[in-house]
Amino acid sequence: MKMKKINFKGLLVGLLAVSMLAPSCKRYSSDFGDTNDNPNNINEPLLGALLTNVLAGISGVANYTRPGYYCQYFSETQYSATSLYSLPQLQYEGYYSGSMMDLQTIVNKGTNNNMTQVAKILLAYYYTFVSDCWGDVPMSEALQGNGYPVYDSQEDIYKNSLAMLADAVASFDAASGIQGDIVYSGNVTKWRKFANSLRVRLALQLTKKYPSAGGYAATQLQAALNDIDGVITDNADNFKVAYPGGAYQHPWFATYNGRSDIGESDVMVGIMQARTDGRQAMYGSSNLGVPYGWDRTSVDPWQQANTGWARVLQASLRTESSTAMILSASEVYLNRAEAADRGWTGEDMNAMYKAGINASFAQWGVTAPSNAYFAQANVALGSPAGSAANVQNIVMQQYIAAYPDGMRGWNIWRRTGYPVLVPARDATNSSGQIVRRFVYDAQTYGTNPDATNAAAGAIPGGDTQDSKVWWDR
Repeated sequence: MKMKKINFKGLLVGLLAVSMLAPSCKRYSSDFGDTNDNPNNINEPLLGALLTNVLAGISGVANYTRPGYYCQYFSETQYSATSLYSLPQLQYEGYYSGSMMDLQTIVNKGTNNNMTQVAKILLAYYYTFVSDCWGDVPMSEALQGNGYPVYDSQEDIYKNSLAMLADAVASFDAASGIQGDIVYSGNVTKWRKFANSLRVRLALQLTKKYPSAGGYAATQLQAALNDIDGVITDNADNFKVAYPGGAYQHPWFATYNGRSDIGESDVMVGIMQARTDGRQAMYGSSNLGVPYGWDRTSVDPWQQANTGWARVLQASLRTESSTAMILSASEVYLNRAEAADRGWTGEDMNAMYKAGINASFAQWGVTAPSNAYFAQANVALGSPAGSAANVQNIVMQQYIAAYPDGMRGWNIWRRTGYPVLVPARDATNSSGQIVRRFVYDAQTYGTNPDATNAAAGAIPGGDTQDSKVWWDR
């Protein structure tokens, strides 16, 4: 399929003039020490406040529970519906009218070059996230005041996001400050590393479409590794958000504040116990995983009889002022291990693999794994590179290290088939299969019918939760 060229100048100077259907995320700027003024003042937007708002809210993407049910990180303990695959007919518009519009406003203003580059990086993060959920969504005509934007193919969204990331890395300067940066405090080198690490993530997500060494995905990954300042290689450079507490709380603290209906699944606990993996002490409040895929008549009495079931994360890691991880050194190393195994790079597969696992243990404050850990059959890598066992073990470590980022886990499973997941025992959807994508919402059809119907008609299998997004086919 030939990639549709997108006019980046048009994309990056457009304005959203219509009111989107979903609410934007709440404002965080004052609690993170930026400003108490309205960051969206239409006459003079406060760019630093806009960036603070986006960065404070981005962990909501990396801690999105719905895909965490699909990849079986989590189980519902009372109101079983999502984990039984109820119809995910959801709106994407709130992302556009919220964080994405804030980022677009920074770009539109154009008064600070480095903030413009940061905004482009984060727009690429959001566009690919939304596309990973629904497949084809608006991009080339989004955020331009066009009430009826066309949908871009996921192929175009990925390729143009990768191009936008590369352009941002090359376009930073040494003079422009970055106001409102609660992640990297204006450090351009770290922003470049994050952008290049995101490029590695996106390139590897395309292995089903471009599996060969020397192909598009491999070339994109190699370019990211070799670009200015390289990729994240140390936990000190991880992309993470430290919450101040008070009105603005860590997402998992907020999830459990006044409710208790989600736990670490027995599937995830089993995966950790099968490897005697010390990270389990951080991943759950106990080793009693909640049965996955049971309806309420089964799971509700179970959780009442087993009050010590595992909540998601150890309690000390989900305080109101805990830190949320978005992209880590561990992920990058494990992605590089897979790329080496696939022959995409000449890097040492085993060195990348061990570095990734060690970085993950260190990230969670767990004693480094022993030689015995690496010698286990479900952990060890063999030679030569490219064996099925290697791929499975590398991917399983990617899946483990990504916890509790449900979107990453779901993407890893959809892309590779690992871990091998059994659908919910009490699934309520007609196919009984794990959800592969979100379905366009009825209001989306109503407000932009021509474009949405055209996008739905282009999906093999139609606009259903069993159909696959482009990179999953």
